[in-house]
Amino acid sequence: MSERTLALTGATGFVGATLLKAALAAGHKVRALTRRPQPTIAGVDWIEGALDRPESLALLMRGADAVVHVAGVVNAPDPSGFERGNIQGTQAMVDAAKAAGIARFVHVSSLAAREPSLSVYGWSKAEAERVVAASGLDWVMVRPPWVYGPGDMDTLDMFRIARTGLVMVPPNGHVSVIHVGDLARLLLSLTPPGVARGQTLEADDSQPDGWTNKSFAKAIAQAVGKSAVILATPRLVLRIGAWADRLFRGDKAKLTADRVRYFCHPDWRIDAKLQPDPSLWRPQVDTQQGLRETATSYRAAGLL
Repeated sequence: MSERTLALTGATGFVGATLLKAALAAGHKVRALTRRPQPTIAGVDWIEGALDRPESLALLMRGADAVVHVAGVVNAPDPSGFERGNIQGTQAMVDAAKAAGIARFVHVSSLAAREPSLSVYGWSKAEAERVVAASGLDWVMVRPPWVYGPGDMDTLDMFRIARTGLVMVPPNGHVSVIHVGDLARLLLSLTPPGVARGQTLEADDSQPDGWTNKSFAKAIAQAVGKSAVILATPRLVLRIGAWADRLFRGDKAKLTADRVRYFCHPDWRIDAKLQPDPSLWRPQVDTQQGLRETATSYRAAGLL
């Protein structure tokens, strides 16, 4: 894989930070958008700005060979927050790439985009996909399922709850999952021009038929050394939990009404027909081992 310069958004977040490290390890250079000053890292040009600041996006694109748009809003107090972050933000990135003459555009979407009526988040990601598909760029999109791994703050609460020996999960359903390192390798493999052009890809850990909500919760419990009782939680209880989380954590609440609608969907497994070509990418991280390493990272950080 030849050396390239990548214009990256979301580089200070969970997935983006992992991708940034993978890109540097592969010998690439990165121009990374950030709202706040960042520590100096060899091979990284931090571009202070935001998706709603066109002048910073123009600077981000300078000298780049490909764009990887990871940044997005996963939680917002109202629909306008999702619209600004996911739809308008993606349009701004597309416009900046075209203005800079950069054709290759790797867009990180979500499985939620398949069911836009379930949540405002899913609707906003579906609309962002339409923006990319209509761009005329050399684009490819990836819809990650549940992403876990060291640095993931969204799954941390489940690890903490698993230590109690009693885990409540959404109503019976199935999910696909992927380790953040595997996702980063996939995104990096898509940065050369023309690879999987015009395709929407879905990828996971290759667990046969995915995981049930209960089996994945059990795997998390095992990762923290517990044999937990797993209980399916009625939708009403989750709604009450979302109300309580908003009451105590405000805009930082993890369990929102929007997420409750998303979580209660019975099937969040990837579509096998949309998997990447095995010659391009295969998952490398065994999920049970990945969960143990994630638990270890939480402990090392004093979070678990």
